[in-house]
Amino acid sequence: MLRSQEPTTLAAARSLAHRALQWPARAARANLEPAPDDSHTSLTWHPDQAALLTQLLPGGVKVGLRIGVHELVFIKGSGSESFPLGAAPDSDVGEWLDAKLAAAGLKPASGVTLPYETPHALFARPAEETPRFAAVAGWLAAGAEVLEWVRRKYRRFKPGPGPVRCWPHHFDIATLVALEPGDAEHARAIGVGVSPGDDYYAQPYLYVSPYPRPDIANLPALPRGGRWHTRDFFAAIATGTDLLALEDPEKGMIEIIEAAFEEGLRRLHVR
Repeated sequence: MLRSQEPTTLAAARSLAHRALQWPARAARANLEPAPDDSHTSLTWHPDQAALLTQLLPGGVKVGLRIGVHELVFIKGSGSESFPLGAAPDSDVGEWLDAKLAAAGLKPASGVTLPYETPHALFARPAEETPRFAAVAGWLAAGAEVLEWVRRKYRRFKPGPGPVRCWPHHFDIATLVALEPGDAEHARAIGVGVSPGDDYYAQPYLYVSPYPRPDIANLPALPRGGRWHTRDFFAAIATGTDLLALEDPEKGMIEIIEAAFEEGLRRLHVR
C-alpha cells in the first residue's frame, strides 16, 4: 500500500482529507467537555473501520473520516451510516452531519468555530485523488501500528506513553512518552509520530521529538533514512521517500525511532 503512490504526490489528497477531518473535530467540540490540551478533539485510528474516529460522544456516538474512500462516517452503537464527500459543498456536509447528531440528541457541528485556521484547499478534484486518498490512509494506518509498538517498548517510563491519537489541527498521529511526573508544559517527554505532510515536508514523514528542546550540538548520524531537523522544531525525521528506499521500511522506522529516542534521553539527561 505504501509503495502504491510516490509520497511526494499526496499533497492534494492530504489537504482534502485534512479539511474533511474538521467535521468530526467540530462534532467533538460541540459535544464533549473541553480538555486543557484539546485532547477531546483528538481521533483514534480504527483498523476495523479503516477510519479515524472521535472519542465516544454522548449516546454511544462516534463521528469519523474514512480517508481511503473520502467519506464521513456516523456510528451509533453497532450501526453506521456514511456520507460520500466527493465534491459536496460544506453546506450539504453540515446539513447531513447535523441531522444525524440531532437525531441522537446531540448538538450540531456546523456552527462550531475552530480555534485555528482551516487547512487551505488545494485545486484538486476528490474523484481524481482516490488512489492517493488510499495512500494517505495507508501512511496513517502504518503509523498507528508502529506507534503502538512505541507504547509497548517505552512503557517502563512513568507516567509513560499516552494513547495514540490523531490531532485534527496538525493532522499527525502521535504518542507522547512522558518521562517524569508533572504538568505537560514543564515535564520532560519525547513525542513520536507520523505526519502525512505539512509546510515543512510535502510528503509523509516520521518524527521523534524530545521536549524541552535540548542542546543540539554534535548530533550523531541516524540509521539510514533518518536525518535531524532543526528549523523551528527539533526532531529526528524520516521522509516517506527515504523510508520507501529501504528494503524494509517498517524495520527502518523502528531503527530510527530507537536511535533517536536514546539520543533524546541522553540529551534530556534521563537514565
